[in-house]
Amino acid sequence: MEFVIAYNELSLYSEKFVLFLVLLASISIHEWAHAVTADRLGDPLPRSQGRVTLDPRSHIDLIGTIVLPMVMIFASPGFAVFGWGKPVQVSLPNLKSRKRDDILITLAGPVSNLAIALITVLLFSIFGLFFQITKSLFSVLFIAVNLNCLLFLFNLIPIPPLDGSHLLKNAINMKAVTFNKLSKYGFFILLILINLPIFNQLMSECLLVLRSFFLSIFSQIAY
Repeated sequence: MEFVIAYNELSLYSEKFVLFLVLLASISIHEWAHAVTADRLGDPLPRSQGRVTLDPRSHIDLIGTIVLPMVMIFASPGFAVFGWGKPVQVSLPNLKSRKRDDILITLAGPVSNLAIALITVLLFSIFGLFFQITKSLFSVLFIAVNLNCLLFLFNLIPIPPLDGSHLLKNAINMKAVTFNKLSKYGFFILLILINLPIFNQLMSECLLVLRSFFLSIFSQIAY
């Protein structure tokens, strides 16, 4: 499962539409990355549930991917977006490598968002070598990079149902019972967390550093 909070101030309808499309694509690729990694590690469950595909219809949660983001993007001032995809279920059948497999499957989601940001930057950079990058095109680039950098950072927070919680569980060998109890309160903890100024400041600073890294690649190649 994944969540995203984007602090872009989107004044134009076209930019909001782009943000929604990028969010939909990023969520789908994020969940596909979980599924395809599990599949390659010998877990049959994601494929049996039809999750080893880039088809967004297999990864969409009606409320979390469509309804809530659309309301927040198109019916609000546009300062934030909050959403999630359908979680990929895994069985981790390989007992000897269960911990390793869980970590790799978990990391695949956030890493896919970094890959999206990098591929977007490289494609726009190559395009910029031959054609002019207009303000509209740069806006699309910025939205894609900013959103996926934030997806990467936010999903590493060690609170269920975010990916970071699985990394924490494996790092400290948390018992399944304890993890399940924590999961019951994870959503409420996240709601409190995202309203704390210190959290917003930390996320903003980390986002600035990561986003600047990718945009610097673009500026070095395209200009």
